[in-house]
Amino acid sequence: MKRLVAGFMVITLLLLTVTLSGCGKTAAKQPDKFILGVLLPLTGTFAAVAKTQEQGALAAVEDINKAGGLVMPWGKVQVVPITEDDQTKLDVGVRRFEYLRAAGANAVVGQTWAPLALAINEKTRDKPFLYFPVCVTPLDAVKKGTLSPTTWVSAYTPWSVGYMAASAAINTLGKKRIFFLARSDAWGWDMRAGVEAAAKQYGGTIVGKDEVPLGTADFLPVIKKVAAAKPDVFISAQFGADAIALLKQAYDEGLYQKMTIFNAFITNVVAQGLPPAALNGLYAMHFAYSDLSSFSDQQVAKSMADYANRFQQQFGNPPDAYATIAYISTRQILDTVQAAGTFDPVKVSDYIKQHPDFETVKGPARWREDHSPVYKYAAFLVKGKSPNERKGEWDLFTVVGSQGGDAVMPTLEMLGYK
Repeated sequence: MKRLVAGFMVITLLLLTVTLSGCGKTAAKQPDKFILGVLLPLTGTFAAVAKTQEQGALAAVEDINKAGGLVMPWGKVQVVPITEDDQTKLDVGVRRFEYLRAAGANAVVGQTWAPLALAINEKTRDKPFLYFPVCVTPLDAVKKGTLSPTTWVSAYTPWSVGYMAASAAINTLGKKRIFFLARSDAWGWDMRAGVEAAAKQYGGTIVGKDEVPLGTADFLPVIKKVAAAKPDVFISAQFGADAIALLKQAYDEGLYQKMTIFNAFITNVVAQGLPPAALNGLYAMHFAYSDLSSFSDQQVAKSMADYANRFQQQFGNPPDAYATIAYISTRQILDTVQAAGTFDPVKVSDYIKQHPDFETVKGPARWREDHSPVYKYAAFLVKGKSPNERKGEWDLFTVVGSQGGDAVMPTLEMLGYK
């Protein structure tokens, strides 16, 4: 009997020891939400474009949450967006980025203004953090050694915009004599370099070029130069309100009747700001136009239509170009976090490097070594509809072609990677 009691006591002590030794070693609690910072200039110069970018990010969040949330190894996790206004100011933007990080954000998507994107990128070097800028960044931004290991640029550079515009003008429209109007900054200069590269490659000729600063209101001196040069096509780098002012004046001065007018990179917001007669016959590159019904790849056309329908139901308007940039960026963050099974920014970035191919609403894409994506359809060549052709407020363009693949990207050698 004594042996039985002693044995029982030994077993009890062993169980108590095991229980006590487990105290303080409880598994760390896994996060029950993924906080996404959305940082954009919702007031100021770029407010109209920023609003569409916010819509794109929120549309991606809605897709994930309606499906039950992120599927993580420990269970379903809801995505919680927090939107902040950077006001297109470096100090405000950096401060609000740090606020989002301190508030527990797991990633940030945003920026319309490239200088702020570069400043935030610097903040992620010493303290890794998932950051996906949604602006068209300068060529210098993707050169070797510039981007943080956890920063991923979901739109290409102005170099690619210029290259695609000139390539489409020469190869699709048969317009080889080019007059190019740059903007007096990295946006315009990088675009000019892309135009010149495409012209050299495909047998085009730059018969004239000029540049004007951001915010130019009077384009008549430039328009006179363009008319005197007699090009086949007039390609302009102007964007937003500048593009509207230029194209209105070009139409009023009769330039449309003398040559092909080509705005290098356009949005629906710009198209809606033009008089219907100035939109008629205008060519441009569009990052993603919602109506691809006339496009040859009907699988991509259906994908865009499904996305546009969801977007329309959520916001009451179709997605614009920059909304789709933000949508693709946000989905890449959320989809990759799920695939990697972690919120850790370094591990998520490593996963992207190991699995560079991904699908988007506008077709397949692949991440490069410079953290830039190569899209099969980087941009769509669109032609403005006449007033008689338009069937509604947002029926703005006909899609007549596309540009994409490695051919429209600056080579990795140019950027210092090889």
